[in-house]
Amino acid sequence: MKKDKKKDKKKVIGEELSDARLQELLSLSPPTDAPPTDENRAFHILIRAYRSLREDDFDRFIRFYTETSLELNPCDRFGNTLLEVLSAHHHATPYLKSLQNAQVR
Repeated sequence: MKKDKKKDKKKVIGEELSDARLQELLSLSPPTDAPPTDENRAFHILIRAYRSLREDDFDRFIRFYTETSLELNPCDRFGNTLLEVLSAHHHATPYLKSLQNAQVR
């Protein structure tokens, strides 16, 4: 009879991320093994940050993002800006505020 193995890691929710960890997101690229999506790299980075970060971490990340040469107002493959995409999301208000404070249009 096999014993159930315990998980060796606990799921951590609300973990504060270091600056270095947030900056790792800046090196993301759209997947190359998936069907072509024509997704802009800058848009990919921003949407991934939005989807994976808490509000305050996202606000900190945006400060790092604006220090790069990445596009501030990238569009998705349909021509929608990140602000347009997020404006349709019910809980996106704090994220939109972070983007607007960074002068993303």
